[in-house]
Amino acid sequence: MPAAAELAYEQLLIAHRPSAIRTKEENDRALGALSEILSKGEENLNEAELKFVELLSTLIADFERSDYRFPRATPADVLRELMRARGMQPRDLWDVFGSKGVTSEVFRGKRGISKERAKTLARMFGVSADLFI
Repeated sequence: MPAAAELAYEQLLIAHRPSAIRTKEENDRALGALSEILSKGEENLNEAELKFVELLSTLIADFERSDYRFPRATPADVLRELMRARGMQPRDLWDVFGSKGVTSEVFRGKRGISKERAKTLARMFGVSADLFI
């Protein structure tokens, strides 16, 4: 990077003082700085700004990847979402589970889904049986 670009990059570092992001507030500040720089349009950024955008983007992504992790869905959660997407009701699965009571227990998390039923649900919804086990 030419000396002028290095100086411009150093000025960005001094102005924004980027560091590892550990809180939502720090993340919001980094997002604000990134937005401010990108408001010029990516095609209008100089070499120093592009390098700084890359740094901020990496810091933000690292924080968000670790802090905004979603918990793994339970088999009942997956089943509910697949049914919601198809406009189905629990009674539509009474035949799969054998009764209203068993179906209710599965949805409440009181009973797991057997491998055989998981295979039936997988065929019904066109997904992997692993989602229900």
